[in-house]
Amino acid sequence: MAGPLAGIRILDLSQVLFGPFATMLLSNLGAEVIKVERPGIGDIARGNGPVVNGVSTYFLSLNRDKKSITLDLTTEEGTKVLLRLTEVADVLVACFVPGTMEKLGLSYETVKEHNPRIIYVAGSGFGQYGPYAQKPAFDVIIQAMGGIMSITGEPGGPPIRPGASYGDIAAGLFLCIATLAALQERHISGQGQMIDISMLDCQITVQENAFVRYLNTGEIPRALGTRHPIYTPFQAFPTKDGYIAVAVSGGLNDQWPLFCAVINRVDIIDDPRFADGWLRTQHYEVLEPILTQALKDKSTQEWVNEFEQVGIPCGPVNTIPQVAADPQVAIRDMFVKVNHPSAGKFKVANTPFKFSRSKCRVERASPELGEHTEEILTNLLGMSKEEINKLRELRVI
Repeated sequence: MAGPLAGIRILDLSQVLFGPFATMLLSNLGAEVIKVERPGIGDIARGNGPVVNGVSTYFLSLNRDKKSITLDLTTEEGTKVLLRLTEVADVLVACFVPGTMEKLGLSYETVKEHNPRIIYVAGSGFGQYGPYAQKPAFDVIIQAMGGIMSITGEPGGPPIRPGASYGDIAAGLFLCIATLAALQERHISGQGQMIDISMLDCQITVQENAFVRYLNTGEIPRALGTRHPIYTPFQAFPTKDGYIAVAVSGGLNDQWPLFCAVINRVDIIDDPRFADGWLRTQHYEVLEPILTQALKDKSTQEWVNEFEQVGIPCGPVNTIPQVAADPQVAIRDMFVKVNHPSAGKFKVANTPFKFSRSKCRVERASPELGEHTEEILTNLLGMSKEEINKLRELRVI
């Protein structure tokens, strides 16, 4: 069974992480993604380590199931070929500093003349307009300027970058969602449109609670470690042999008495300072040492067993190897083997999409640079071998 986006063709001009992550998700959903790369160089992520059997595992992690065509867009001939490809494409994704595509002769208005139905997605650090529009951006810059680093880490400590490329990944998710929405709207209007995705905008959206609290109460969110700003206890605690995360619900179904009974601290159940989740948060400095000391008495697994018996949400703080060996992850088939055209088999993370009918599964490794150039030019544009060879001679492909 084909994926839900079978029949959708995407031209991916993006590099490294933001755009490639989004187009990988779309390829997981069944779209045909054609990665357009510079001849002889390709996506700069192809050089990122670690390298296994000559293949960048970084590039592999973001470009599975895609096709690769090399095309020099700084040449007139290369631009002409790209414009011809837009005529048989549904989506074009380009993540550059605003103005770059215009300089290449590939503005939305130009592409639209060739295909009025195309979805033209422009991703950038700060959006297509505004005082920062021309400012280059990388993940750490966006995390810093978007505020997430100011609320990550331990209280009183320095700003911390989360362990994932949060600025790129969040923007990639929103780019994917916007593309799907535009494709759906096209069914109604019959027209394409341009989408402007700003990495900074996306950081505001994913931190909605922090900004809403500040804008309406004046409270400045700060780093809280693993804590929640409203609920307590709702964090990771050290145990005898590791860490455990617990989340005690408050409100009408407050699990506080159960939690206290399990950790053998029934003496604090009726303390008025800890009567509900918000009060416990207000008196966190008093409560935290008590809970930390109590949870050090047993191992992580012992606490997991006891909390689960009474229905208190909890889980071990796993390392990456522990997650990779987790039986829940295994039964969900979240790691699969894929075959690379020259380097053999690799293990990669599978797609999280699970459909009852449509097949969504990672099937191929990342492509070799230009692996599908001749196939695409022949099958999609009807070029002859002579025409293709001429482009090679001119170093357009």
